[in-house]
Parts: sequence; C-alpha cells; structure tokens
Amino acid sequence: MSTEELRLNVEKALDEIRPFLQSDGGDISLLAIENGNLVKVQLQGACVGCSVNQMTLKSGVEMTIKKYAPQIEQVINIDA
Repeated sequence: MSTEELRLNVEKALDEIRPFLQSDGGDISLLAIENGNLVKVQLQGACVGCSVNQMTLKSGVEMTIKKYAPQIEQVINIDA
C-alpha cells in the first residue's frame, strides 16, 4: 500500500468514527502517519480532557483505523 493509499484509508476510518465524536461535541484530525505504522491524531472539542478519551482512542479510533489499514500498530493523541 502506497503512502497516499495509507493516508486515504486512515482518513476513511476517521470519517467513519467522526460522527460519533461529533455527536458528543468532539472531533478528530489526522496530524501524521510515521514509519507506515504510527498514526498521530488530535482529539478536539469535548474530547479534549474527557475522562474516557484514552478508551475512545484505543477501542474506537485505533480499532477502526486498523480495520482500514491493518499495518497500523499504534494510534496516539497529540495534545493541542
């Protein structure tokens, strides 16, 4: 999978999860994909400082991204 295909697949995954985040007043943006296996995102809005944002990141965001791009090993949130 090319770098551009990987980016598109990660964006598709974020598009799938975004409505759930937005329904709670949050959002997410893709910052970078490093080494073809690490995704850096930034949680926004109500997701910032939410007590369950790490669970959302791992069980929601990371699992959805891995469904579209199985080579991704880790998704991390970069605070604003």
